[in-house]
Amino acid sequence: QVQIVESGGGLVQPGGSLRVSCVASGILFRLFDMGWYRQAPGKQRDMVASITKRGATNYADSVKGRFAISRDNDKNTVYLQMNSLKPEDTAVYYCKAVSPTTYWGQGTQVTVSS
Repeated sequence: QVQIVESGGGLVQPGGSLRVSCVASGILFRLFDMGWYRQAPGKQRDMVASITKRGATNYADSVKGRFAISRDNDKNTVYLQMNSLKPEDTAVYYCKAVSPTTYWGQGTQVTVSS
């Protein structure tokens, strides 16, 4: 059974940092490209950052220089380090695994507010 589970969301003040994690089970993690997406209320789900099975990364323009995606194949985990957070980063953050079947997690809420 495939499980994609996000964690680490929460409330943070503007300018603060947060790291969210995504643990995958039931898949050969090292063969999957992984991504983080986010969806704010009333908006579509957009790609935030992605990392291929070979470690190549890609970022949305809105987060370049502030967010960093990484993966640990030994732990079947992908991380998203978020720095200099802004209120507009508030959203539910979802983890996506692709190879080429796609699996999604249930999401973790990130709220940036003073």
